[in-house]
Amino acid sequence: MRIGGFGGWEWIILLVIVVLLFGPGRIGKVAGEIGRSIRSFREGISGQKDEEQSKKDETPPKSG
Repeated sequence: MRIGGFGGWEWIILLVIVVLLFGPGRIGKVAGEIGRSIRSFREGISGQKDEEQSKKDETPPKSG
């Protein structure tokens, strides 16, 4: 199975090059930061939706 035009060996070679360039410790830190960023983004999106819903609930219905 090919993902993005790369086969199994290409991915392995790419992974080895990345580990050699950055080192396993730094890769772990970067992955952790990405995870925290995604989590923060999701919380921000869900919090924004909650705020919009609470604003709609607080406004009284218009009587006409």
